Amino acid sequence: MRPLIATIDLTAIRHNYALAKRCAPGRRAFAVVKADAYGHGSAAVAAALREEADGFAVCSVEEARVVREQAPKARLLLLEGCFDAEDYAAAMELGLDVSVQGAEQAQRLLDCGPARALNVWLKLDSGMHRLGFEPAELQRWAERLRGAPQVAEVNLMSHFACADEHLHALTDHQLERCHGMQGFAFDQRSFANSAAVLTLAPAHMDWLRPGIMLYGASPFAERSAAELGLRPAMTLTAEVIAMHDVPAGDSVGYGATWVAQRPSRIGTVSCGYADGYPRHAPSGTPVVVRGQRVPLAGRVSMDMLAIDLTDLPEAAIGDAVELWGAQLPVDEVARASGTIGYELLTRVTQRVPRRYLG
Repeated sequence: MRPLIATIDLTAIRHNYALAKRCAPGRRAFAVVKADAYGHGSAAVAAALREEADGFAVCSVEEARVVREQAPKARLLLLEGCFDAEDYAAAMELGLDVSVQGAEQAQRLLDCGPARALNVWLKLDSGMHRLGFEPAELQRWAERLRGAPQVAEVNLMSHFACADEHLHALTDHQLERCHGMQGFAFDQRSFANSAAVLTLAPAHMDWLRPGIMLYGASPFAERSAAELGLRPAMTLTAEVIAMHDVPAGDSVGYGATWVAQRPSRIGTVSCGYADGYPRHAPSGTPVVVRGQRVPLAGRVSMDMLAIDLTDLPEAAIGDAVELWGAQLPVDEVARASGTIGYELLTRVTQRVPRRYLG
């Protein structure tokens, strides 16, 4: 078997969910498991949280089916709502909570036969301008939906654009708009994503929506996951599969972008951009071998990457290489690559086997 594996620590995910709940005592929390639980495997994560989580949140009906098999009784929120009558039929079949983010979705719900009343979450566009109703339109639809046979609860939700940036003015503006929706007696409210769960108590409301924090990555550029008390859930590990002595002046990899400044020992590692490691990771991006950080050397290939082992003379073929995880935060690799931890975790491809612990 090709030596590359993503080891998922389910105990860490349970710890991180419990931390989210401790941030807002008395509130409930949808564990966000969209995008295959941010690359960690939604079936396994839902099963691991089945006894702890108050509910789960997903992007699509297809994702909901996977989670419902593992958590038959949990509340399960469809974050982008239903896109056609078939989606609404599936939502009724599966007993989903559904986001309604515009007049078209709201009308489509009213046009459905009331096979099962749904908990509806009307999405307020509080300032992100991605999805949602303006306040006056939302209140009109709330009044129309209240009492409709297709509707059980009428709830309110919104999403913050800049909660990960300390004291950003837009966050205050969005909070004001959210709290300004007091003219209608919504059954439940949910505003807080991971960043807001961790730092914005006025946004906590009835339901939290922790996402990236569940997987042990930080939503903040300036605060590490470890500082926040989060535990990394995924460790991506490959091996050194070849070694070469490279004379000073010779290059390594496609494009000859890395040139040895001294006689160098170069290791070839069994991971590349087809596995989800970022192709744009520059030379110097760290990996961990034998407990020591060593740098990438040259461009990442489809199936392999190269590392400079010159300062680790004891390194050998077969050594484990941690690309990120317990010893090297995914957020650090992301920063070196000019992206965010969310992208790296969700891009780990299906050809990388997952091994679950805990």
